[in-house]
Amino acid sequence: MAQDLIILGGGVHGLEMAEMVERINAVRPLWNLRGYLVPAGRAEAAGGQRHGYPVLGTSADLERFPDAVFVPDNEFHDPVKLPAERMVSIVDPSCFVPRSARVGRGCVIYPHCFLGHNVSLGDRVFVLAGCTINHDDCLEDNVVLASGVTLAGGVRVERGCYLGQGCCVRQLLKVGAGSLIGMGAVVIGDVAPDSVMVGNPARLLRKRDAAG
Repeated sequence: MAQDLIILGGGVHGLEMAEMVERINAVRPLWNLRGYLVPAGRAEAAGGQRHGYPVLGTSADLERFPDAVFVPDNEFHDPVKLPAERMVSIVDPSCFVPRSARVGRGCVIYPHCFLGHNVSLGDRVFVLAGCTINHDDCLEDNVVLASGVTLAGGVRVERGCYLGQGCCVRQLLKVGAGSLIGMGAVVIGDVAPDSVMVGNPARLLRKRDAAG
């Protein structure tokens, strides 16, 4: 029997995730998509429809759905208290994910991504379309990969990093926590935490502060 699923967030990525759920169900009917819960600061959006699914309320309404499981989009930052087993991941059927890979809770992997042997994804890792995450890579919690990112083998991306569209990271490197890698950057050395890196080869533009 399909399990009730609610998407946390109602922006454009949430809408795309709804269609990914439909694609997953076409292969194997896993989810009964109930709709969306938006961040608390967007209460005005509750009650409407998005992409054919209702906006059920805000993150304050989680307790109204005791039998549902949840998956967040990358822009949903409200702190929510959920048992780990109620946060699930969705992986588009077009992706290659080997048996040796570990995918944490609350991850989203868009179409046409490749995960290599022994890849490890932490919790709430968001991977947009066409990314390559090669063998033995480790992505910690709350990492976002924009479309077309390529990570060579043995790369470690620490928690809270954002890797921009089409950037590349050489093998065996570490990208320090909280860093932002710019669109199209080519990273050829380790990146210190909270760095903003741009260019080819990538260079330090500035340190990242709380505002990004």
